[in-house]
Amino acid sequence: MDGGRAAQNDPVPAHLRATFRSTGVLVLLLPALLTACTADRPAPPPTAGSADPAPAEVDAARDELAALAAAARDRHLTARYTLTGTDGPARDVTVTSAADGTWRVDVPGGVLGGTADVSLAATADGLFQCGLPSAGRPETAGCVRLGDRDDAVPRRLDPRVQHPFTDWLEVLTDRRTPLAVSPATAPAGVTGTCYAVETTSASLNPPLDVGIYCYEPDGTLTYVRAALGTLTLAGPPGPGPATAPLAGPVVNAEPLGVEAPEPSDSTGAGTS
Repeated sequence: MDGGRAAQNDPVPAHLRATFRSTGVLVLLLPALLTACTADRPAPPPTAGSADPAPAEVDAARDELAALAAAARDRHLTARYTLTGTDGPARDVTVTSAADGTWRVDVPGGVLGGTADVSLAATADGLFQCGLPSAGRPETAGCVRLGDRDDAVPRRLDPRVQHPFTDWLEVLTDRRTPLAVSPATAPAGVTGTCYAVETTSASLNPPLDVGIYCYEPDGTLTYVRAALGTLTLAGPPGPGPATAPLAGPVVNAEPLGVEAPEPSDSTGAGTS
């Protein structure tokens, strides 16, 4: 009777005590099981927010440079640049960009192996090379027509200094051109925003020289360091004229090559 009463007075029946014991074991084992499953689970893929921001920065630099080059195409000025990094001393290059779209670039020592000065100009009448009076060419200025206004200067006649102010601006504004553009630090004393420009194709004739290009917000080129040398803006630009004049009259003559002429054969037939 006492044992029966004890069983009846027990607040937890025997079958429930067994259930509690099983549940307790599961509670103790569950953290270990979850830890094992978590350890075997592969790491989640990175989210979009963790992507490398470099491509976005490169695209932004390309867009910024294209906008500055477009402003440069619409910029009408007369400016003087110091050309260094080439054979010979520093030289002053004069750039004229006129309101009617004509242009002229005067390059001291630009032809005949650096001994003669030259001016390249594109006017409504075509593309011209003008020889200027200088040590290697003491004659008065005269201009030879090279072709139509938008023609390229033949390689053997090309001093290359005019390109950053003319056809390379079109290259920089064309997003289809295979270029890689990134921000660059401005050299000491140079104003404006600078960019490092590289080509992304293996062409033997790249569309422009790779290097550093710096522009003011209004499109004024302040600095170029490339294979052609280093051009640095030498002072505040002045306004551009209505049209770019030629340096002299048009003449019927051979254009001047950039290389020094070969020495003439001074050996002649002897006299008896």
